[in-house]
Amino acid sequence: MAALSMTWSCSPLTSSKFRRVNRYPGMAFASVKSTEGLGNLPKVVLTSPHGSEAELYLFGACLTSWKVDSKDLLFVRPDAVFNGQKPISGGIPHCFPQFGPGPIQQHGFGRNMNWSLVSSENVEGNPIVTLELKDGPYSRAMWDYSFHALYKITLDKKTLSTEFTITNTDNKSFSFTTALHTYFRASVTGASVSGLKGCKTLNKVPDPTNPVEGKEERDVVTFPGFVDCVYLDAPNELQLDNGLGDKISIKNTNWSDAVLWNPHLTMEQSYKDFVCVENAKIGKVQLEPEQSWTAVQHLTVA
Repeated sequence: MAALSMTWSCSPLTSSKFRRVNRYPGMAFASVKSTEGLGNLPKVVLTSPHGSEAELYLFGACLTSWKVDSKDLLFVRPDAVFNGQKPISGGIPHCFPQFGPGPIQQHGFGRNMNWSLVSSENVEGNPIVTLELKDGPYSRAMWDYSFHALYKITLDKKTLSTEFTITNTDNKSFSFTTALHTYFRASVTGASVSGLKGCKTLNKVPDPTNPVEGKEERDVVTFPGFVDCVYLDAPNELQLDNGLGDKISIKNTNWSDAVLWNPHLTMEQSYKDFVCVENAKIGKVQLEPEQSWTAVQHLTVA
């Protein structure tokens, strides 16, 4: 099947744009729609011919919704703001070029900048969009390097896939850490993650600045209270039971680590309704000029 590819100008976005791509007999259209979201921020809506849907804000390249059979599997916190001034709290925010605290702002600037929509295509009936981010005065004030980031999102019947690529476009080397800070809709008392047994752990409870090293001995990890734990050299597939009747496979390539997080009573209004299972790169990625690094994530609901 031929792919439909285009480049859109999305800043500013003043009118709704609708793109329909190739149709299968007896099936609905796959589509990509550019529109305005909350706070009048530019938003892209992907719809597969199977009826699944994803919503993506250009601010922070943040996926805020992934619906399969009309059920949203991602969670956006009720205190999230959509004003383009601070990161969107929920969905799948980016942590780049720093995961966690450090010399620049918490979790870096990638989630706090406007990305550009550079292409849309249809591959085997699946809508695909690609966003990009480049350095500018805002990023260079914190991290003085030239870079090019690409974020490719593919929506299938029951799978949401992302491909994240960082290229060093500077004349000097740089290093970074990164993560996808995924918020899954869940019942925290019933949620669990399997696949982590045997991993080395860095437990940030009770002191985030001085993690306790250990080893995961449990076959199934639950969320009985405040949870903030890094799993080093995690396997390339984890299984999440969200406690709401859904089993979600979290597969990855090149995301070497995983993080489980739930704020418990420090976020009393919403902690019962989500858990974070994050693919991460805790150790620094070192890139020489013109080198690239790519990591892929596949979320599939059973």
